[in-house]
Amino acid sequence: MDRDTFREFGHRFVDWVADYFEEVEKYPVMSRVKPGEVRAMLPSGPPAQPEPMESIFRDFKQIILPGITHWQHPSWFGYFPANNSPASVLGEILTAGIGAQCMLWQTSPAAEELEELVLDWLKQMLGLPEEMTGVIQDTASTATLCALLSAREKATGFESNQKGLRENLVVYASVETHSSIEKGIKIAGYGRDNLHLIPTDKTYALVPEKLEQAVREDKEQGLKPACVVATLGTTSSTAVDPLQAVGKICRRHGLWLHVDAAFAGSAAILPEMKWMLEGAEHMDSFVFNPHKWLFTNFDCSAYFVKDPAALVRTFEIHPEYLKTGLDAKVKNFRDWGIQLGRRFRALKLWFVIRSYGVEGLQALLREHIRLAQLFAGWVRENAQFELMAPVPFSLVCFRFNDGGEEQSLDALNKKLLESINATGEVFLTHTTLGGRYVLRLAIGQRTTTERHVREAWNLILQKTEELL
Repeated sequence: MDRDTFREFGHRFVDWVADYFEEVEKYPVMSRVKPGEVRAMLPSGPPAQPEPMESIFRDFKQIILPGITHWQHPSWFGYFPANNSPASVLGEILTAGIGAQCMLWQTSPAAEELEELVLDWLKQMLGLPEEMTGVIQDTASTATLCALLSAREKATGFESNQKGLRENLVVYASVETHSSIEKGIKIAGYGRDNLHLIPTDKTYALVPEKLEQAVREDKEQGLKPACVVATLGTTSSTAVDPLQAVGKICRRHGLWLHVDAAFAGSAAILPEMKWMLEGAEHMDSFVFNPHKWLFTNFDCSAYFVKDPAALVRTFEIHPEYLKTGLDAKVKNFRDWGIQLGRRFRALKLWFVIRSYGVEGLQALLREHIRLAQLFAGWVRENAQFELMAPVPFSLVCFRFNDGGEEQSLDALNKKLLESINATGEVFLTHTTLGGRYVLRLAIGQRTTTERHVREAWNLILQKTEELL
């Protein structure tokens, strides 16, 4: 492709994205294609000769786009948001154009130093302990794996890297913890049986007394407790584990405390939400995702550690071809995680923070929290519905309840969800809480307004009447 063709289609693609931002609401939120439909429209083998960009762009619009579920739709209420923003997209364009490999300070000095800066900005915005230091990982799953590996090394005196894992190390988390914890446990070599799940209270938050009991019993049985994973904003209901109480238990028993705040952590930029971090001084590591609720394109996960030396000691390795004369003076972030190669993720995050400012970001989050409280109020006021969990952030868990048996309520709510999503007008997801089928309405898309939330509620009421 020559420069002029690149310039032409670059302008056209930016125009298309700008139009998409404005027109995304016209698409069905969830793709309507059937399994295999997209692939059936594409050739089974690669082209032998170059194809014009005009044809490729046409196929993108006609074949690929119909198979896209529109996470940036203002009526996206499923799972959690995976937000972007114009500033973030522009940052991504420059990142892709530069094409830098940011594994060492020497390979791109500005990338390393900007990452230090924006992570320090985030630390200030959240109010994390001053001694914590940040690094960007791709996802919270990867960051949590880093924490589990660091906890393993600390618990074994950093001998696992040399001798392998020989001790019966135990990790603790609540029964509501994210599935990535179990996956990380298996990858890190602890073994699935050494993940001990702790009961939760009626708000679905971990019970500290049960954690203390489990740790003591495991010690008596000759096991070695190594790590606790606390959650601020669980995946199913955004429950908040009591960080202060859990942290004191960890300090008492010498356990690594990792805090997973993947979605809800962004809320800590609000002064009125700082309560969620009471006890943060006990944390050994902390992760949240700007790519969920801070309007930064996927992927961008902010991981903070109290002891960077433990992190580096876990991951560093020094092949001759990666050594530079500046290693003693700079941070080489390839030693701060699993990846050797690293993208310039800090650039888009820098664009977002500068473009919105802290107050602009706070205003967006406050509005999402307000809309969640508004929707929760409608649920409370309607005798046919009930809230199924507290609403500390912007997720509302609810269900239809006509007074029937639990099994029939589960089936009815499943049908209700399917009928709502089948319209293509909104998209919701579900979970189970206390063994009961629950609908989830997650608010956090950048362009969602009160109108969209009201339309979702009206659609829910309409589909409920049709089912009855």
